[in-house]
Amino acid sequence: MSDMTKTKVFSSEDMRREMIRTNLETVIQALNERGYNAVHQIAGYLISNDPAYISSHKNARNIIQQIERDEIIEELVKSYLEKK
Repeated sequence: MSDMTKTKVFSSEDMRREMIRTNLETVIQALNERGYNAVHQIAGYLISNDPAYISSHKNARNIIQQIERDEIIEELVKSYLEKK
């Protein structure tokens, strides 16, 4: 059992990264369910800033717009470089 008297520290950077990851996973799932190529659709959105690239299925369009495009791109690049 954890000690509830101790303060738990959360990194805002970790929380931001987790939110981006979770939101992208939700959007990818919604796009896949509609038969879209999620990579192409998300790339189109990130390049053009046109939300029409993202289906409104399961509120995916609103979910992806909760995060600034530059933050998504930054996180994708960081994730790619960390895995190399």
